[in-house]
Amino acid sequence: MSAPGRPGQPDHPGQPGQPGRPSAPGRNIAGAVQALLFASSAPLSLDRLCALTGATPLEVRRALTEIASHLDGPSAPRGVTLQPLAGGWQITTAPAYGEEVAALVRARTQPLSPAALETLAVVAYEQPVTRAEIEAVRGVKVEGVLATLFDRDLVREAGRKNAPGRPVLYATTSEFLRMFGLSSLSDLPEIPPAAIEDAASGTPSGASIPHEEPPLA
Repeated sequence: MSAPGRPGQPDHPGQPGQPGRPSAPGRNIAGAVQALLFASSAPLSLDRLCALTGATPLEVRRALTEIASHLDGPSAPRGVTLQPLAGGWQITTAPAYGEEVAALVRARTQPLSPAALETLAVVAYEQPVTRAEIEAVRGVKVEGVLATLFDRDLVREAGRKNAPGRPVLYATTSEFLRMFGLSSLSDLPEIPPAAIEDAASGTPSGASIPHEEPPLA
């Protein structure tokens, strides 16, 4: 998945927007784009914004630049910001106020367990990966944890491996990128090879895999 360009750098300045409602002459495109970003619970791509506003990619990128300047300007409260996420853009709360926002949502959002986070990390760095390959790294069965990650829309099926039994391959989703504030998988922090080898050697060769971890509530 390719990362979105910066708001001020159009991909194709002369390319018209996708079919949608035509943009009226003199229409405040920046206002329309800001309203769409505010109303959307997920990042909106350049193509989607063009389709919804009837504007060209150049006009939408100019609007994004204007919105970013307004939200991050010297006289702005800076409680929210415009971020490139998961191949699009989204208005999010500013990282500086993460503690306050976390206090608001803590009671209604159950965090992922360490087991789920470890499994998600294996999928993120090794994708596409089979369940058996995840279990080989973690040293435990992960069927229940994978079900939880599916329920959270953090993991998806990504085809089948060309191997005996044609096992299902797993990969992360755009919701995973959004949740961890990543524009694309290339933004994942690098892991030293030694750390990967240590993790992989956690279960001795030939050791049996313990009983499956119970699924999260």
